[in-house]
Amino acid sequence: MSLELRHYTDVEPVRQTIVDIHVEVRQRDLGLTGPFYAAERFNERLTGHSSVPGWETVIAYDGTEPAGFAYATPLGSSTRWWSSMTTPLPDGYTVESGKRTLALNEIVVRRPWRGTGLAHRIHEELLAGRVEDRVTLLVNPKAGEGKVQALYERWGYEKIGEQQPFADSPVFAAMMRDPLREA
Repeated sequence: MSLELRHYTDVEPVRQTIVDIHVEVRQRDLGLTGPFYAAERFNERLTGHSSVPGWETVIAYDGTEPAGFAYATPLGSSTRWWSSMTTPLPDGYTVESGKRTLALNEIVVRRPWRGTGLAHRIHEELLAGRVEDRVTLLVNPKAGEGKVQALYERWGYEKIGEQQPFADSPVFAAMMRDPLREA
């Protein structure tokens, strides 16, 4: 498999690619429905995430065919990321500076490339050039009957609590990998 991993810091040239992959995988492949998973809602979240300084995406291409992507946003001092935690965290844990924590907002791989290690390659490529100390993500603990959360645990993440960032979103497991890079 000869894949090219491309970095982008401007969403506009790749917005439709990201939205199309998200809809294909989340709605068609995984059957996630409802307003939270609608293309319009995802595009709104993408707009919000990509407007933050330091936003970056990595898209994998197999020739000209996009195979998957991941994108992340650094958490600034006024972030709302931690405000929907249902689990208390230690004092100082949620203090952000824009350089402390990277939020991995999305990682999605299309069906033909699943099970090949591509998700991990995209993930590590995205983190490789980052300056933040740690990386956090949210995962639906029911996704893949718990297999997705277990995958993140194998990548070095630990569950730190739960949060529900939107009234119509699932309750997610909040996970952290500290340090940012694998040991």
